[in-house]
Amino acid sequence: MLSFKTVDIEDREIITSCIYPGNYLNCDFSFANICSWHFLYKSEFVIVDGFLLIRFFVEENRRVYMYPVGNGDLKHIIGLLEEDARADGYPLWILGVTPDAKYELENRFPGEFEYTPEPDYFDYVYLRTDLAALKGKKYQAKRNHVNNFKKRYRYEYVPVTPDIIPLCLNLECKWFQANSTSEGIEDLLHENRSMIFALNHFDALGLTGGAITVDGEIVAFTYGSPINHHAFGIHVEKGDIRYEGVFSIINQEFASRIPEQFIFVNREEDLGIPGLRQAKQSYHPVILLEKNAAVKKT
Repeated sequence: MLSFKTVDIEDREIITSCIYPGNYLNCDFSFANICSWHFLYKSEFVIVDGFLLIRFFVEENRRVYMYPVGNGDLKHIIGLLEEDARADGYPLWILGVTPDAKYELENRFPGEFEYTPEPDYFDYVYLRTDLAALKGKKYQAKRNHVNNFKKRYRYEYVPVTPDIIPLCLNLECKWFQANSTSEGIEDLLHENRSMIFALNHFDALGLTGGAITVDGEIVAFTYGSPINHHAFGIHVEKGDIRYEGVFSIINQEFASRIPEQFIFVNREEDLGIPGLRQAKQSYHPVILLEKNAAVKKT
């Protein structure tokens, strides 16, 4: 029987030591994401035979799993996960299965899993250099937004530090009030709770971020963290839309400060929201990372 442990901030080093050496681009493997959304998904982990195993809970405490991270006998590990799932009366259900993971599963379990693509959760992955430089014809509109912002406003880029976190929280409060509707209020409440936790545990989660100020007032902020040794995840980007081009400027300014070791920047999913999908597509991802739900056939 697997002995899972609740994910806590103190587990950052051991979890990231398993994930960082790999090539996993999936934003779900970001420790900051796992920890700041724990209130909703009740994430747990265990390390067994060289594999990091993470499970979480959906649909009234139904157990689901992330793809195992590690090297070794995958067939044995999948067997352990299946046993754990069936103890709860369900088949094994693995979420966020990327094409590489799907290939590995099919290689070891041909025809034993059923795969369902989940487009709302596909990750938008970009080259860091594209977001920072905005070179070429395809980024002309983005350059125009950035240049117009610079001409129109006297602004300053500042890193997110403990002294400005209350100001970031204040902007998030204003954004929440302006965007909350009865239709999407539950999702926004969850995002708000995750963000407040992340900002209040910024350093402990390994986050870095930046903000744009105009006349001393924060009008945008963003933050993220490494997913692995060559991919950086941007988890949040908030701005006051009264300042035209504010999202273009915070995106470009922050991307230009992400360390050069990170080749890829994952700006996460669009959640099926049309405006968010259009915005992420407009930055021309080099990879639209497919993610599937994989269910072990009975």
